[in-house]
Amino acid sequence: MSTLLRRVAILSAVLLAALLLTAVSHAATLPQDGSSEKVLFDAANHSRVALGLPALQWDAALAAAARQHTQRMAQQNKLSHQFPGELPLEQRAMQAGARFSLIAENVAEGPTVLGLHWQWMNSPPHRANLLDRELNAVGIAVVQSGDALFAAEDFSAAVPQLGLEAQEREVSAQLAARGVHVLGSPEDARKTCKMDRGWAGEKPFSVLRYETPDLSHMPADIERQVQAGRYRNAAVGACEAGGTSGFTRFRIAILLY
Repeated sequence: MSTLLRRVAILSAVLLAALLLTAVSHAATLPQDGSSEKVLFDAANHSRVALGLPALQWDAALAAAARQHTQRMAQQNKLSHQFPGELPLEQRAMQAGARFSLIAENVAEGPTVLGLHWQWMNSPPHRANLLDRELNAVGIAVVQSGDALFAAEDFSAAVPQLGLEAQEREVSAQLAARGVHVLGSPEDARKTCKMDRGWAGEKPFSVLRYETPDLSHMPADIERQVQAGRYRNAAVGACEAGGTSGFTRFRIAILLY
């Protein structure tokens, strides 16, 4: 195996380990067997798998957000996706610790747990959420109020929780696979990442900045510039993306030399 291929393989292995740790963290608090949440979780995945869709993964942060909202519905004896004075869904989920590029919610009220699932499956917009291929994670909460059960399912396209170094390793691996040598120090690129224009350090031939919810590939316009073959070296820097909407995005700067 060439040195380049070994380097790409090592970087990919490190990223995979980070993703696995994230998955374990999100699934740390699974619904208990026999609980209403477990019944709805299993029912959702049974309906998805029966149609050839991938099963949803349990997300404890989404479950916490769903529980807070479901308790409000039970207290007010009313179905709603947002009550007066309550944050919108994406911000509730973000505050609970969820990271996502897409989010959706089902709410329902009824006398039985499985009846809640079939309410959703027989309602086109709720069914669409349950069977959305882009959504891969869910948190569910059920709260009883008198003879009624209130429930919420919060779905998301989950985004891994990656630190700046892990983000830089992923992008560096993509550049290395395309024959671009990645320089060891990310400091100038990190400083550049925080800037709206210009660069830090030695003047590069080109500065590429982008934000994305998915680090598994570079945006098409960035890919075209890298593939042009005019650059031999690069520095990669990550920084915090702006915005408080709750939707997760990664901000990257690539200095090409």
